Amino acid sequence: MYQLEEETEADWWEVEALYDLCFAPGRTALSSYRLREGVAPVKALCLTLREDGILAAVIRFWPVLVGGQQVLLLGPVAVHPTRQGEGLGGLLIRESLAEARRLGWGRVLLVGDAPYYARFGFEKLDGVEMPPPTNPDRILGLELRPGAWAGVRGQVEKFLP
Repeated sequence: MYQLEEETEADWWEVEALYDLCFAPGRTALSSYRLREGVAPVKALCLTLREDGILAAVIRFWPVLVGGQQVLLLGPVAVHPTRQGEGLGGLLIRESLAEARRLGWGRVLLVGDAPYYARFGFEKLDGVEMPPPTNPDRILGLELRPGAWAGVRGQVEKFLP
């Protein structure tokens, strides 16, 4: 039986260990991590998925700005290597996006593989620039409200309230 819960402070080390396991060394040097440094995640959307108490998958979201407009930055999402291929990442993405919509967020941004994320409605964004070095073909967006990305263009920047 799966337990889907909001990530807590007590989960932090275990979640970070899963990210280290799933991603290449140096993951924190990526441009998306520079946008997260010193910024609090959107706690209501940072989820853990456990089975019998064992961490199987995680997802986090962060606020950023694009053209002065607040945007959700999805990621990272990770599934333990022994659990990949079971649809757990997709479950986390669908659940968290539904909650983001319910909470009133309008738009989501991520850097990722277009064929994978297209199944959730993400499309390549034109005119949105992540800090280098980011392949522009991997900058994807999703509207949680119709028209939410209309006219939103520019450099992705840290959100510092």
